[in-house]
Amino acid sequence: MLETRNVEVHYGSSQALRGVSLTAQPGQVTCVMGRNGVGKTSLMRAIVGQVPVSGGQVVLDGDDITRAPSHQRAAKGVAYVPQGREIFPLLTVEENLKSGYAAVPPKDRMIDDEIFVLFPVLKSMLGRRGGDLSGGQQQQLAIARALIMRPKVLVLDEPTEGIQPSIIKDIAKVIGLLRERGNMAIVLVEQYFEFARDLADAFLVMDRGVVVLQGTKADMVEDNVRQYLTV
Repeated sequence: MLETRNVEVHYGSSQALRGVSLTAQPGQVTCVMGRNGVGKTSLMRAIVGQVPVSGGQVVLDGDDITRAPSHQRAAKGVAYVPQGREIFPLLTVEENLKSGYAAVPPKDRMIDDEIFVLFPVLKSMLGRRGGDLSGGQQQQLAIARALIMRPKVLVLDEPTEGIQPSIIKDIAKVIGLLRERGNMAIVLVEQYFEFARDLADAFLVMDRGVVVLQGTKADMVEDNVRQYLTV
């Protein structure tokens, strides 16, 4: 289980997060929603250790990892698919996948066949450079690279951004399959209500660095959520 407890983040004198608490359970998708610029990505980067936390805690399976550097969090099972994918454009698909090996012990450094069950298009593209793939294919590669780490927590920052509808459906299917395994907590940042609603077990809506709505899927009132998603 992943928890953030009253997390605060500052960029110089500007405060991006104000007492944000989140719980992500294994076998569930926790959706973080809100407009651009409200702190969603700052929260994700605080979870994975890319920005320092100025207050509160980040806890994984009961262990305080608030001060742990990002590579240690990755080794503990926290995988991150950032907004914009950030694959290596000059490396091949296979080399991009193998870059996920850095976070796992030598005995686990293999590309499991399940990767190609989840993302069959990648199997025929192993020798192609990442930069030659379409945006949707790059997103699938970025998620596959994270799964190479066999994570306990998978953090996905707007995986549908700029992606064609057919690939969005494929990504939704993969997220659903990963949830069904029951051994992985998934934190999903999303602006599209329908995508989030269909996948969410729990949700958290942010505005101006604070949590304004939070609960289970059964608690989600569409009109209340949508008012924080529209400009």
